[in-house]
Amino acid sequence: MTRITLFLLLALVAFALDQATKAAALYALDLHQPVPIFPGFNLTLGFNTGASFGMLSDLMADTPLIMAALTGLITLGLAWLGLRAGRAWETAGFALIVGGSSGNIFDRLRQGAVTDFLDFYWRDWHWPTFNGADIAIFLGVAAILLAGLSHKKETGHA
Repeated sequence: MTRITLFLLLALVAFALDQATKAAALYALDLHQPVPIFPGFNLTLGFNTGASFGMLSDLMADTPLIMAALTGLITLGLAWLGLRAGRAWETAGFALIVGGSSGNIFDRLRQGAVTDFLDFYWRDWHWPTFNGADIAIFLGVAAILLAGLSHKKETGHA
């Protein structure tokens, strides 16, 4: 499998899984009504108009196209890096980031906000609700970091 094929396949899978889980959440969940799954985890439908973890929500709430455009430019840059990456783990990492980011961009263009529904908590403290795209982005960053660490180990560079 070529790196370009790997990149496109992983980005598409990340995007498709993200959109499928969001569609299921939109269908099955009521806004801000937690559905307990197990202690420490609920499914809770919400919408994020800001950046990661809801940052800048007040500033960006009425400008989803600007947020989508900014995120789109960053995503294009990351796609370029991913298609030029020299190692498979880097390519895979960038593909997961691009697929996840594209899922969130699609949400912003379709409904003006990102659909979130994964709600982890401890007692009264809740981690910001997130989605499958966020998981893909996290895993992509982890893959890139691991590729860099393994490369340093192989080459002996600190």
